[in-house]
Amino acid sequence: MSARKNPTGQQLQISDGEHVAVVTEVGANLRSYRVGDRDVITPFDQDELPPASHGAVLVPWPNRIGDGTYEWDGKTYRLPLTEHAPRLTALHGLVCWTRWDVVEHTASSVTLAHDLVPNPGYPWALHSEITYTVSHDGLEVALTTSNESDDDAPYGTGFHPWLSPGGADLDECTLRIDAERHVTIDDRLLPTGTEKADGAWDFTEHRSLKDVALDDAFVGITRNAKGLSWIELTAPDGRTAAVWTDESMDTWQVCTGDGLVGADRTGVAAEPMTCIADAFRTGQRLIRLAPEQEHTVRWGLVLR
Repeated sequence: MSARKNPTGQQLQISDGEHVAVVTEVGANLRSYRVGDRDVITPFDQDELPPASHGAVLVPWPNRIGDGTYEWDGKTYRLPLTEHAPRLTALHGLVCWTRWDVVEHTASSVTLAHDLVPNPGYPWALHSEITYTVSHDGLEVALTTSNESDDDAPYGTGFHPWLSPGGADLDECTLRIDAERHVTIDDRLLPTGTEKADGAWDFTEHRSLKDVALDDAFVGITRNAKGLSWIELTAPDGRTAAVWTDESMDTWQVCTGDGLVGADRTGVAAEPMTCIADAFRTGQRLIRLAPEQEHTVRWGLVLR
């Protein structure tokens, strides 16, 4: 299929030995990442749309904005609703379905750029550049966004990889999350507060996912001596697909995809984010990006 007819545009493969990843021109999505014959993330085919934001880059906000309406510096803005009744939210930012420009493509790395133009719901100009790099250590991602407007812009970002169970049933896998607090939510999946992540929400040690359904955020994240926070999905084959973030992001969103078309328990969405849902309305963890200011985040994936 030609790039012109392909719904996700050019397929940009990068590799280093057994590590092979494919990034799409549309959305700069991470479509696949494998080590040898084992998927690290749940892939989607090049001739299909990402089924449940698989591999998406979330700019200028991750997750949901309730009613698509928010206030910023005394003005009210309204975004198109992309998640319909009963939730009625603006979901996952504004760059998922747009073409990114390929800046550089080498054997093991690819950089793409995107210019977000002002619109009535988000009247700020942002320039984003993302680089994916594979090595024998895994896959690393770095995103830098700068504000090219004359005024401060509200900003958040996140990413949407689905960790792969390696062909196993998710009920046969275990999950571990480096986080000590669980975000409570209403029936629209918008946050209402936080609580200690104990009982059903305690994933600080590996727990079975049998009969466990998640679409939840976790904060109070913990880090190792290198400043990295992790989510690990271990399958019956003994392999662990894991995602990490450095100190640039401090929120995890975790979803098992129950009931989602094309993603019903086919993996675990392990999403590093700078803020929880509804940050544009609550201001919690929301970034105020000044004119010409840059903001950079870094995360990655490994297979153990």
